[in-house]
Amino acid sequence: MTEAPATDAAMTATVEQPAPEQTPAAPESPWAGFMMPLLLIAIFYFMFLRPQQRKEKERRNMIETLRAGAKVVFAGGIIGTIVEASEKSFMVETADGSRMEVMRNCVQGVVESAAPAAK
Repeated sequence: MTEAPATDAAMTATVEQPAPEQTPAAPESPWAGFMMPLLLIAIFYFMFLRPQQRKEKERRNMIETLRAGAKVVFAGGIIGTIVEASEKSFMVETADGSRMEVMRNCVQGVVESAAPAAK
C-alpha cells in the first residue's frame, strides 16, 4: 500500500497556545481623567501663586503704613527719607538734601522706620 502524499494543510497543524491569564479590568471612573490636572493646578497654586500673593499683600500693607520720617529704598536703588506722604506719591529727601516725588508703588523696602511721635 502506498501512502498518499501529505498535503500542506496537514503539515501545518495549528497548535493552540493557552491564552494568558488576564485579570478583569476595573471600570474607570469618569473623574479619573480630571484628577491629575486638578492635582497639578493645586500644587502650582500652593507652591507659587499663594506665597507670591501673600508677599504682595504684606508689601502693600507696608506701603500704606509709611509715614514722614521713614527711611526707604526704592525700585531704582534710591534711598531717601520720606518728607511728605500723599495718596499716590511720597516726597522724598535724599542724602544731598534734594527732594523728589516718587510713586508709592516704587517702594521696595524700609531701611529705618520713622520714630514714634512723642505724646
